[in-house]
Amino acid sequence: MQGRYNVLFLCTGNSARSIMAEAILNFRGRPNFSAHSAGSHPTGKVNPYALHQLELSHLPTAGYRSKSWDEFSNPGAPTMDFVFTVCDNAANEVCPVWPGQPMTAHWGIPDPAAVAGTQDQIRRAFRDAFLALDRRIGLFLALPLQTLDTMAIQKAVRKIGTE
Repeated sequence: MQGRYNVLFLCTGNSARSIMAEAILNFRGRPNFSAHSAGSHPTGKVNPYALHQLELSHLPTAGYRSKSWDEFSNPGAPTMDFVFTVCDNAANEVCPVWPGQPMTAHWGIPDPAAVAGTQDQIRRAFRDAFLALDRRIGLFLALPLQTLDTMAIQKAVRKIGTE
């Protein structure tokens, strides 16, 4: 593989984990990666705690929105090279057929939006999810994609989801 890579992060609501993953990869992976996010049942808004965590991490927050994965399976959508599910619900759903047959992997992260508690507990959950995503994306960016064959890349991206 070589060139610029399109990556899609999927979650059910596309309001927190997938948005944070999109922001992390767009920042850390430039100019070789273009990240996107979507959900099977989007909430229609980005979780304010996710945006707060991005701000704390000095990442851009403008332009992120909760959207359906249908946007990326329609004609004219960017062809994805990688599709990663970041929540268990999306991993178990029947996904659309992605043009170009991208490599897929499940990188499950506990849902910080499901945490009930104090502001500090909720913020900690978002921080923990962010740090786990950041670690996995760092591992992904360290892969020598231009020198590995397709089978080796597929094995590596799946392994990242367990780390």
